[in-house]
Amino acid sequence: MAVRIDQKIKGYAVVTPEEKMRPSAASAAPALATAPALAPTDNIVQMHERIERPDVLIGNTYKIKSPLVEHAFYVTINDIVLNPGTEHELRRPFEVFINSKSMEHFQWIVALTRIMSAVFRKGGDVTFLVEEMKAVFDPRGGYYKAGGVYMPSLVAELGSIIEEHLKSIGLLHDPELSAAQRALIAEKRRQYEQHGPDSTADHEEDLAVTGDGTRFPPSASMCHKCNTQALVLLDGCETCLNCGYSKCG
Repeated sequence: MAVRIDQKIKGYAVVTPEEKMRPSAASAAPALATAPALAPTDNIVQMHERIERPDVLIGNTYKIKSPLVEHAFYVTINDIVLNPGTEHELRRPFEVFINSKSMEHFQWIVALTRIMSAVFRKGGDVTFLVEEMKAVFDPRGGYYKAGGVYMPSLVAELGSIIEEHLKSIGLLHDPELSAAQRALIAEKRRQYEQHGPDSTADHEEDLAVTGDGTRFPPSASMCHKCNTQALVLLDGCETCLNCGYSKCG
């Protein structure tokens, strides 16, 4: 029997004798049933370097005031929204700019922002930038930022800014402390405040304060695990009042 073809042929397959014996309606039904389920996923847009930049992007600007430089740095990270208005809506970093009155670091700042922006536009897992940047150490020595958090270099603080931003858009997440860990930290803080050599009652105005408002004694040293100035001597053992780390286990 001749069949007239009115449309462009997009593909073909050879029908075997066994397939001829099967009812055509039965074989067509599963294909029709799965087609609606697959169609919506075909339109999901993932981040890749061929996405054109929209005229308007949303973003945040962060200020860095380091003792290593005379003027403050302002870091602006702009995000692109993928699949807006759908259940697959995503906010992903698209570009970064760093501005400052200081021209001393102009060359490497421009190079760093261009490389980071290129990595953002490439797509995939861009969170590796955080660990790479936070691992950069200044041979002249680091510094403590507000709250007693140690920064080994200016690049490392830029890495912490990127980390903060990626957390705000859902690309990174803080490890959740268990109820037992939170109870342990609260108990250690209570013990130190009652028996510590410089309790909070006597040195309230001198306490180091973190970004979330948590206070630590001024005599505390830096914890190498969480990079916070919260390590105190408690019962003959160095204990961190921020993350619960203890050299005694």
